[in-house]
Amino acid sequence: MVISKQDLEGRTVTAALRAARNGHTGAVVWFTGLSGSGKSTLAGLLERALFEQGKQVCVLDGDNLRRGLCSDLTFSPEDRKENIRRAGEVAKLFAEAGFICIAAFISPYGSERDLARGIAPEGKFLEIYLNAPLEVCEQRDPKGLYAKARSGEIKNFTGISAPYEPPRKPELELRTDLLSIEDCVARVMAKINAVV
Repeated sequence: MVISKQDLEGRTVTAALRAARNGHTGAVVWFTGLSGSGKSTLAGLLERALFEQGKQVCVLDGDNLRRGLCSDLTFSPEDRKENIRRAGEVAKLFAEAGFICIAAFISPYGSERDLARGIAPEGKFLEIYLNAPLEVCEQRDPKGLYAKARSGEIKNFTGISAPYEPPRKPELELRTDLLSIEDCVARVMAKINAVV
């Protein structure tokens, strides 16, 4: 079967068609912060809130990608960059498909986050900095990762033996040690609604 150019006209699903059907455009909402700052918790609650509003939404979580797509990577600076590059590419695909993609990654280096921003559809990237003091993150740590990092069991652990570069100009900074989770969700929702 031969398909002509005329047969294809009007059959491509464009971003505009997806937005019309979904009632919103796609976007990447990039959470960054130390382990224990609230990224996964906030991502899950935000996903639920957006879903209940009828929005197309998904979550990419650093732990999940490390078990699958990025299981070949270590925590070296080079591999961290590759991990974020891959995550940025997947987030872009979801955003182009009309989803609000919530990406929850420590992403400790500013250059990595700039890379993810550059991959995302233009004007559709929100960097959300979940800012909590190290001591608060350590207290919240249900997996005991900080204790393992301090004892030397875990190498290159962000905040202990590897650096974290706070964002210079995030679209939103949330002090998760001072704000309620409900307030955090509301503030992120307001930013998302301004973009999609």
